[in-house]
Amino acid sequence: MMGPAHSLSGAAAWLGVGAAAAATGHTMPWPVLVAGALISAGAALAPDLDHKSATISRAFGPVSRALCGIVDDLSHAVYQATRGPGDPRRNGGHRTLTHTWLWAVLIGAGASAAAVFGGRWAVLGILFVHVVLAVEGLLWRAARMSSDVLVWLLGAAGAWIMAGVLDKPGNGSDWLFTGSGQEYLWLGLPIVLGALVHDIGDALTVSGCPVLWPIPVGRKRWYPVGPPKMLRFRAGSWVELKVLMPAFMVLGGIGAAGALNFI
Repeated sequence: MMGPAHSLSGAAAWLGVGAAAAATGHTMPWPVLVAGALISAGAALAPDLDHKSATISRAFGPVSRALCGIVDDLSHAVYQATRGPGDPRRNGGHRTLTHTWLWAVLIGAGASAAAVFGGRWAVLGILFVHVVLAVEGLLWRAARMSSDVLVWLLGAAGAWIMAGVLDKPGNGSDWLFTGSGQEYLWLGLPIVLGALVHDIGDALTVSGCPVLWPIPVGRKRWYPVGPPKMLRFRAGSWVELKVLMPAFMVLGGIGAAGALNFI
């Protein structure tokens, strides 16, 4: 799928988690709901770090473009080193390493560890990166027409405000994990969710997605998971634009209402 659909699906997924949490007695404070939705929306773009033309490659100028090139090379090297006898040869790393459940879990765990052990500046960094990505995905038309610096300033201001709100007692820095020193341990959860939702979205497209790696399926270690081919669509097609994106908006609204106990 394209960037806007990925971001919408990530935000909708976190809002759905918020509704489920409320239903099970672990209601999210509203700052956690908002921050998590933005983080998940941003994280839903991150698996495309292996694609030099993806939305994320433009998000941070030369830094993100260089990082995408490095991740593409790394992903291709991992694919070549681990591919099974049934996996085809490839010239690049797109939709390989960063499109797996293992990558999602490792990135989320790394973010949680950084938030817990890195202190406030690590939290601000995580929020800044994901707010910028969320703006690039959810407000992509406005982001394209504005300068990168303006988007970065918006991301920095958003991160600073959210951290200040979350730090206040009862506002969610210790949501779900209440032990001493476990503040912001939950930050990795929307990152994992966003990455997995990205993978599921890509699995619906023509090429499928090797989300199960390194678990082998038959003779393939990079098996492209997906529904029957007749149910798949091409990225950017009318199915994505006219069906899935409106559906994500509706589901996100329902999830938000449930998370805030409006329904």
